[in-house]
Amino acid sequence: MENRATSQWATELLRPDKKQRRLELKGRLMTLVSAWVIILTLFSLLYFIASKGVSTFLFDGVPLSQFFSSEWAPTGTPPSFGTLPFIMGSFMVTVLAAVISAPLGVGAAIYMTEIAPSWGKKVLQPVIELLVGIPSVVYGFVGLTVIVPFLRDVTGGPGFSLLAGVLVLSVMILPTITSIAVDTLQSIPRSMREASYALGATRWQTISRVLVRTSLPGLMTGVVLGMARAFGEALAVQMVIGNADNMPTSLIQPINTLTSVITLHMGNTVPGTVYNDALWSMALILLLMTLVFIVLIRWMTRRGEAR
Repeated sequence: MENRATSQWATELLRPDKKQRRLELKGRLMTLVSAWVIILTLFSLLYFIASKGVSTFLFDGVPLSQFFSSEWAPTGTPPSFGTLPFIMGSFMVTVLAAVISAPLGVGAAIYMTEIAPSWGKKVLQPVIELLVGIPSVVYGFVGLTVIVPFLRDVTGGPGFSLLAGVLVLSVMILPTITSIAVDTLQSIPRSMREASYALGATRWQTISRVLVRTSLPGLMTGVVLGMARAFGEALAVQMVIGNADNMPTSLIQPINTLTSVITLHMGNTVPGTVYNDALWSMALILLLMTLVFIVLIRWMTRRGEAR
């Protein structure tokens, strides 16, 4: 009898009252509504941009061969909407910026976590956070007043060039790559380091052959995430690349990118015209490339978890 009474008393204590049930139901309802708002917003944006982007080909009759050509003359007679120079410009700026920032970001992360772990992170972490918080217009203004005149004096060209955009973007994406690389290296168990040292490996051998190889998927995720940011950057790049409708063939040549063309021309076009729809098609390309970057990041993350 005593055990039965104790069991009933415990059941009464564990049974939620009406107030608790209402709070739980309210919490579930709020989280469900929040999730559906995000999902509906995402699919609404995807549908809106996709419907606008495909209008160029379905309703305006612009062939794909012309859209991916190198001739851009939207106000010509007849008009031409070749976007290949802008696509190539976006890819070249992004890839070259990643080539510069990836070694620097990974190297800084290794220094912060392995070479000088006691004070390196305390000194460098605030610097990385400060670089993350700087607005893109400030990066562009610094590039406009420092990098462009420097390149003009060194190369003899106009200064506004692909190289100027690469240098500005490489600084912008450096904090992203460094932060993710630091988190990835810190997630490696200390036992792996100790096992490597126990086998007679030096510190550099442990870093290069154990830590870097183990954390490679996470490091590549940081690089791809930085490239995704660089590919969609508009203002800072627009201020230093010259915005010339040229096929990028030289580092010191003025070029244009997809984001720059959209921001420069969207306000000067009439909605519903072929010119406006062509800009929306460029936005669709940017969206598709962002989705590609996201798929790559998830694939690398799963590969790292599998290892």
